[in-house]
Amino acid sequence: MKKNATIKDIARAANVSPTAVSMALNSRTGVSDATRQRIQAIAREMDYQPNYFAQSLISRKSHSIGLIVTSISDPFYPELALGVEEVVIERGYSTILCNTKRSLEIERHVLDMLRSKNVDGVILATATRDDPHIQPLLDMRFPFVLVNRVITEFPAARKVNYVIMDSYSGAYEAGKHLYRLGHERIAIIAGSLQTSTGTERINGTLQALKDSGLDYDRSFLVECGFEREAAYQESLRLLDQNPPPSAFFAHDDNMVLGVREAVLERGLRIPEDIALVGYDNIQTTALSGIDLTTITAKQYEMGALGAKILLDIIEDTTRNMINQITLETELIIRKSCGYHLQGYCR
Repeated sequence: MKKNATIKDIARAANVSPTAVSMALNSRTGVSDATRQRIQAIAREMDYQPNYFAQSLISRKSHSIGLIVTSISDPFYPELALGVEEVVIERGYSTILCNTKRSLEIERHVLDMLRSKNVDGVILATATRDDPHIQPLLDMRFPFVLVNRVITEFPAARKVNYVIMDSYSGAYEAGKHLYRLGHERIAIIAGSLQTSTGTERINGTLQALKDSGLDYDRSFLVECGFEREAAYQESLRLLDQNPPPSAFFAHDDNMVLGVREAVLERGLRIPEDIALVGYDNIQTTALSGIDLTTITAKQYEMGALGAKILLDIIEDTTRNMINQITLETELIIRKSCGYHLQGYCR
């Protein structure tokens, strides 16, 4: 069996020090771009494979991170996980994926388990506004980054690295869009008030309707916890009201699919009878026949940025900087809102 090439083998072939090889292969500063490219080319020719087990014994690092989501079956998370994984693999790390099923108790268990496996850090996509597990992570100086959601409890909120979307502005734009299309009876299928995304999307939608001069009927606002089945059941109930809503704005695309099922079950047409708007722009929503108007959530970008920040923290290249990034949203207009049927918008 062929012996695996080592850093020392590459150093001899490149006529450089083993330290220079390590810098080049781990994308660290200290060598010129030309030297880095030459070393990397030699490593490829020699079919060099890093020995992460040996490295972990020396550095006491596992070269692995944890990614915590509510449920990978939720269509929001696969793109986020892909963004994380592609950055992590490129940097020579691996990912352990964990699901919390929207349970703080499971979240605590998962964090304990990941730390017991000596992961180097965690990307957490499940944080609640007053998440009790964040302050202990800060106290022990354990590397972590929040994505998608943030905590709102101070002073911890100022000390946390995160990458999120501007949920308030996205929801505001969607609310204004439905009002401009002539809708005044707008059902809001909200997520969870325990999360920053749920709260900001409710606030953004209500402010948009208030700014439009609409005296909103709060009985049309229901909290469904980002659950598709809950959205389906609540939509059936709202559709049976007299008069029913003329439009639904669901605060994620998983829930809007439940709304769509209820609307079709009642024999109503989309968008002729009921307009639909969602949030997240998951791949399913662009399919012909669904054609959902929705707000972008840039899951891949959030995951990739979150992973880069976390690995920079782990490798101590951030110099104690706090990264708090909020990405802009975009309204994607398709057929479900009825825009293409309108001769005008107010």
